[in-house]
Amino acid sequence: MNSYFKNNVVSISFATSLSKVAGFLRQIFIAAAFGIGITYDAFNYAYIIPGFLLVIIGGINGPLHNAVVAVITPLNKNDSRIVLTKVSIKLTLLFFLLGILVYFNSSFLIDLIGLNLSPESKSVATYQLKILTPCIPLSAFIGLSFGALNSRNKFFISSLSPAFTSLIIILFISISWILNYPNSTSNYFFYTGLLATATLTGTCVQFAIQFWEIHKIGLLSFKSIGYSFSNEEKRIFKLIAPASISSGLGQINVFIDMLFVSSFQGAASGLAYGNFLIQGPLGVLSNALILPLLPKFSKFKRNEESRNLEQSLTSGIEKCFLTTFYLTGFFISFHNQIVQLVFQRGAFDFEAVFLVKNILIAYAMGIPFYLCRDLLIRTYYSIEKPNLPFQLSLVGIILNVFFDWFLLGAPLKNFGNLLPFSFGVIGIIISSVIVNLLICIFLSANLKNYKVNLPITILLKKIVLISFACLISSMICYAFIKDLDELNSNIFSLVVLIVGFLIFSIIYYLITKLFRVNKFNVNLRRN
Repeated sequence: MNSYFKNNVVSISFATSLSKVAGFLRQIFIAAAFGIGITYDAFNYAYIIPGFLLVIIGGINGPLHNAVVAVITPLNKNDSRIVLTKVSIKLTLLFFLLGILVYFNSSFLIDLIGLNLSPESKSVATYQLKILTPCIPLSAFIGLSFGALNSRNKFFISSLSPAFTSLIIILFISISWILNYPNSTSNYFFYTGLLATATLTGTCVQFAIQFWEIHKIGLLSFKSIGYSFSNEEKRIFKLIAPASISSGLGQINVFIDMLFVSSFQGAASGLAYGNFLIQGPLGVLSNALILPLLPKFSKFKRNEESRNLEQSLTSGIEKCFLTTFYLTGFFISFHNQIVQLVFQRGAFDFEAVFLVKNILIAYAMGIPFYLCRDLLIRTYYSIEKPNLPFQLSLVGIILNVFFDWFLLGAPLKNFGNLLPFSFGVIGIIISSVIVNLLICIFLSANLKNYKVNLPITILLKKIVLISFACLISSMICYAFIKDLDELNSNIFSLVVLIVGFLIFSIIYYLITKLFRVNKFNVNLRRN
């Protein structure tokens, strides 16, 4: 691991950790204020489209970020400024038109996404979506600025930036408590629109901060900017288009999942809380492991240094599975204590705890394949080969529909379930796990077509050994705490988590050390 990687991992991890802490506090406030009730359930449907553009397309490691990093990293400051400004203007105008379209069709879109939602939930979701639509044009510049900052090794502010939205949401909820605005008829529009308004305000603050940072480093200027397309702009849009479509196809899976769970009361909220617990540490890992590798991959590809690319990617995959299986084992072992300690207060009752802790287990099983898929897809983007991820996204939609349907018992209208089982909301999550696993297999196998030869056999052996280390560690810790689940004290849960964290970490470290899978040294040979 060279100095470039070492120097930036600390900065990225620290900033991302601060952002995740803010997000953690935000979710605690949301859980206490809204629980798994109609308001937060509806918000999760309203946020699907703006959130997709703001987090998936315009977020860190999103298509806008990756395209800008790949294209402007080797350019000088003046050329980078011209390209970034021209792309920002054009893309923001395009997203502005999209925002107008979403605003005037918000009711139709909510009906489409939440087919089985109650009339009240649909009304609240429609109201919230209209508030959130200005986030759409703002997401274009935010995504491009992430890439611009990272192309100049400015990782700290881009990793910290999402924290401001979380802090604004916490502020809004706190004000509502201070002013004593309950969920009543007289305060209906204030209460149901609070989350959406806070999210929009936070997005505006994030936009302003990143605009200022881009201006400070001299990558934004509106002087003498024409409207013709340069070669670099064409390259950026050429990368953005298939990657965004690929991500959009991935978002169709979210639409499908939300459509399937819309008949389960509180399911959307439960999925949001469970996914949040996973995404916190997973986001830190994603940014720390993947973010510094993208400029390196682009550089290796440009200089035709295939061997260095192979070594960096192989090391990245090994670190990916070593860290994610650790998270999987920890979440499965201590799911009950985690959910109780983080969420069980205010409107978040025992019913919500039971739902979310089962969802957390299911999500934890998919962590390794989620991050590995992310790493492999970003690798294809960095070497400017986005076609296969796009094609697999198409296949993934079909597979996701099938597995969703199958794991819910193969329901047919007027006939009931064809199969004698139904995993409910958990089945929806397991479906995504299976699809991500299959995509990882195809992406890694196809790299050899681009002269990137991974030591597949050695990697598979290490992954199996790491999974065994995870299983053994989890079994030992579960045996230690299995009789303590009925104790619901927050203080006791905190003690169990602290002690359990130390025990699990030590056991996992010793076993991976014994299996020799916590350090990757392999002599790569070209075929």
